[in-house]
Amino acid sequence: MLARLWTRAPAGFRLGHGLRLTGGTVECRRRYPTAERKKFYQNVSISQGEGGIFEINLDRRKLKTPQGKLFTVPNEALAIAVATEWETQGDVLQHFTMHLTNLCNTALDNPTHRTKEQLIRSALKFLDTDTVWYNVVIGSSTNILGPNIPKETKKTFEQHLSSYNSWALIGLEYVIHQLKSIVLSLNLIDRNLGAENAVLLSRLEEQYQIEFWGNVEWAHDYDLYELRSRTAAGALFVHLCSESSTMKHKLLQD
Repeated sequence: MLARLWTRAPAGFRLGHGLRLTGGTVECRRRYPTAERKKFYQNVSISQGEGGIFEINLDRRKLKTPQGKLFTVPNEALAIAVATEWETQGDVLQHFTMHLTNLCNTALDNPTHRTKEQLIRSALKFLDTDTVWYNVVIGSSTNILGPNIPKETKKTFEQHLSSYNSWALIGLEYVIHQLKSIVLSLNLIDRNLGAENAVLLSRLEEQYQIEFWGNVEWAHDYDLYELRSRTAAGALFVHLCSESSTMKHKLLQD
């Protein structure tokens, strides 16, 4: 399905992703999932399988991944969180809203066959373009490429990321992709920032452009709420994959 929204463009308006200028009107074009599937189950439950892993049951059917593997998670707290996503679905399944389920599918299927080392390298790439890092730690730069980050600093980040297991790294990488900042992401995971403030700080440059050129009604607001949702889900996924059982249950209660 293709959603469109038209609004009058202010003078000097610059186009961004998903925007097209037609005459003096800005057309906002967003693509949303078209494959809809009606809800085919009534009850959602979890069960413990062999080796202490947990499974999700939709009525009497066991949930499976897109590649047909049995959907299993390493602990009960994550199973409860995933089951809640399925339990709160309406008459039509909206898979794009089930962020925890999608992250689990990525961890289980590993469609790109990435190792833990590759996940760490992918996360570290964001250090070179992290504007928060430049302003807070290194200082300002007039070079479009940004300042060089010391090897010792990168090594410290690499050692810290190595302390996470592969599932948690998938969630952390997901958060980093949302915020475009490894510094903000790690502060979010360490609970120095809430998801709302982390998203706010990640959008400072975009917010400046919005205040200068104007807000595209509906489109920018939708992007903001979606970004908050994805970021919060990714952070929760990291905690549920790496914390103690006591902390996992506390996170779910909160």
